[in-house]
Amino acid sequence: MVQKFQEYSNWRSGVVAALERYRAWVGVSDLSDAASDQRFLHAKTRLADDKLSIAFVAEFSRGKSELINAIFFADYGQRILPSSAGRTTMCPTELLYDETFPPSIRLLPIETRAQSHSTSDLKEQSQVWTVLPLDISSAEGMLEAFKQVSLTKRVPLEEAKNYGLYDESDQDAALAVDGNGMVEISQWRHAIVNFPHPLLKEGLVIIDTPGLNAIGTEPELTLNLIPNAHAVLFILAADTGVTKSDIDVWRNHIGTGAGRMVVLNKIDSMWDELRSVAEVEQQIKGQMANVAHTLGLDERQIFPVSAQKGLVGKVNRDAALLAKSRLPELESALSNELIPGKQDIIRTQLEAEINELTASRKALLASRTRNVIEQLVELKSLRGKNQNIIAHMMQRIDMEKKEFDGSLLKLQGTRSVFARLSTEVFTSLGMDILKEDIRQTRDAMDKSKFSAGLRQAVKRFFEQAHGNVNSSEQKIDEIAEMMTVMYRKFSTEHGLALSTPMPFSLDKYRKEIKLIEGVYHKQFGAAAILTTPQVVLMQKFFDSIASRVKQSFLQANRDVEAWLKVVMAPLEAQIWEHKSQLKKRRQSIERIHVATDSLEEKLQLLEQMHTELEGQKKTLHLLESELKSAIAAELAALKAAA
Repeated sequence: MVQKFQEYSNWRSGVVAALERYRAWVGVSDLSDAASDQRFLHAKTRLADDKLSIAFVAEFSRGKSELINAIFFADYGQRILPSSAGRTTMCPTELLYDETFPPSIRLLPIETRAQSHSTSDLKEQSQVWTVLPLDISSAEGMLEAFKQVSLTKRVPLEEAKNYGLYDESDQDAALAVDGNGMVEISQWRHAIVNFPHPLLKEGLVIIDTPGLNAIGTEPELTLNLIPNAHAVLFILAADTGVTKSDIDVWRNHIGTGAGRMVVLNKIDSMWDELRSVAEVEQQIKGQMANVAHTLGLDERQIFPVSAQKGLVGKVNRDAALLAKSRLPELESALSNELIPGKQDIIRTQLEAEINELTASRKALLASRTRNVIEQLVELKSLRGKNQNIIAHMMQRIDMEKKEFDGSLLKLQGTRSVFARLSTEVFTSLGMDILKEDIRQTRDAMDKSKFSAGLRQAVKRFFEQAHGNVNSSEQKIDEIAEMMTVMYRKFSTEHGLALSTPMPFSLDKYRKEIKLIEGVYHKQFGAAAILTTPQVVLMQKFFDSIASRVKQSFLQANRDVEAWLKVVMAPLEAQIWEHKSQLKKRRQSIERIHVATDSLEEKLQLLEQMHTELEGQKKTLHLLESELKSAIAAELAALKAAA
């Protein structure tokens, strides 16, 4: 898996290098503009921020932490994540690497659940986190530090209810209350481990979740981490198969889809000296068939393993035990399916951006070539002509410039409409209106004492969010239509080499909000009456809902702002180029009008410019082909080339 990730990292590096060569040449050749710079930056940022997240989800005591140890940390010669009987991971834990921070564990106190802030919001507030250094040179030291995610504390019952961590309607919950009215809860709400592991350095993010009962009470898992994970490994025990709680979590929080795998762990519990190898194999296959039928999966998505024996096999370099654990089969599936799948997604996104980028550069170069050819034709026609004809040609250029200036005056009117519509886009999509909607919804939820009132408040919030996106989309469509007309006008009337303006849509964000709304309905849409703990939980969920919608709106604002900056850039670049060429044509004929002997010199200069432009076309085509080849490269081909 490390090798596959390295190949993927090499692919990204190759694309970045080709992109930089293309960008450098475009800059030196005076072919860059605001639009191309924006696209270069967008493509590089996409590659730099590219992550692959894998979420491990299971009921406690299914061997989830042991599986993470076996796949990712066996090289340390011992367990890094705590793994023992009972619950070891008490809070959602993200393992990643950010080189701007030292190796450390950041821990969010459970007390923050009493605030109206989601975990995502609190990630920006460094002062609320407890930070512990991580000594990566000591496996024992790391194990001690990792034990923080297992820590619990006892709090009064009312405090647990306030955090949304005690459901009095659950008959089994009362058994957890001790004689002093205290209940055990996790000490931490969330943990982020910044660790320079080779895979984490390459962009892997591992999400270790608490037991299944915590998934329904931690909005960050339900609304963010699990839905956004590129892969979800759902771990079951081979001897018990699928339990009722397993089915509920699978249907409500995971479901079938790309990157969903089921791990049947602890197959070593079926190894029996009194059974033949064939009988054990038949028993494992029977469990696989039952799980596949229950969860509605293809058997190829189910992987029977023994994480514990796999870890022992790796640590002791026991190839036979490792093979018997079947861990390599799961690792192979993760490497061969997830990473190429992720590459395909990034490749498709990059290809669209690069096609737009290269098309606009070729159009600008074509425009320059056309202008040089026109000047050559024009000046060649002056050979042997008298001064009157030359004066007439000067007048014709002056007329062309006058018509062009008239179009530029009309463009000024378009600019004012563009500015007004741009302001209106941000009026409905702006963060101020969203923050006010969030505040009003929270107030309405606080005042409501009934389930219907709570649901109505959240329903109204989603309606307003969808309405604001739709309103902004209409303004964006108006801008796009106006720019299309203007592009067409300058193309037909003045011969500018312009394609249609860069398209843009808010559909991605509309779908994101719809997805968040769907998760909310799954969680709270079934019961007609909500119990008091469910009301508290709904309020906690709304904090996370508001945070997710806020993130979508923030990104939508950035994307709209970037689009507004570049949508007019190709037109402005071509206008500047056309104005410059008109001026040069006028000056050339003017000089020839004064001194006819400079005609041949000017023709010679233009011929040289034409030759240079043809050379630039070839170089541009070569760099474009190199860039597209880097994007299209397959991981296996990269390995062979290395």
